[in-house]
Amino acid sequence: MEKTKLAAPSSVPRHVAIIMDGNNRWAKKRLLPGVAGHKAGVDAVRAVIEVCAEAKVEVLTLFAFSSENWQRPAEEVGALMELFFSALRREARRLNENHICLRIIGDRSRFHPELQAAMREAEALTAGNRRFILQVAANYGGQWDIAQAAQRLAREVQAGHLRPDDISPELLQTCLSTGDQPLPDLCIRTGGEHRISNFLLWQLAYAELYFSDLYWPDFKHEAMRSALADFASRQRRFGKTSEQVEAGARA
Repeated sequence: MEKTKLAAPSSVPRHVAIIMDGNNRWAKKRLLPGVAGHKAGVDAVRAVIEVCAEAKVEVLTLFAFSSENWQRPAEEVGALMELFFSALRREARRLNENHICLRIIGDRSRFHPELQAAMREAEALTAGNRRFILQVAANYGGQWDIAQAAQRLAREVQAGHLRPDDISPELLQTCLSTGDQPLPDLCIRTGGEHRISNFLLWQLAYAELYFSDLYWPDFKHEAMRSALADFASRQRRFGKTSEQVEAGARA
């Protein structure tokens, strides 16, 4: 079967965000425990990273564990934490060898101190890499992100460093956990669900949305290339008319 060609560099998203959904259903379909799906999903992460790096995407943000996922069965949460810990130790070296910078966004306070230390170590190991940025959202929620940004600004006002009238959408955006990164151009969700589930709520305001019926462990190289090709075929208007966009492209 002929491979789907990657989009031309000018039509490649700078920032791709992915909601990795369907691990449990993938495992259930195979009569396996849920954690087996999460383990299988690691291969899909590697595949997507490879395609994004090949396509010259600048930032990839993966929704690994939401602030709502703590409500899952304790056994599953414990297994996920163990998997996260072991993957951090193993994959950080691989990322560093490939000149990829790892960043972890979200509220780390609820994680075990040993896991928090592993996060810091993995980030420190890869901090100098410039080829590509991989952001992993862990204990992350879009509402939490906006609230913590508002709290930061409120403290600045309280300290007399800002006036309330100084607060603009642009300023608040810089206080988000992704504030120093370009906004996501493309958001992908696997697993057949059509919602964004409290992921990057502010940042996805103008992102193109792409939904795949594939469960996350099955979302590999060709699936990611197809998503990038679909993105390249879209016209992004940002409130303008098609005629205005086309005229601007000709100018």
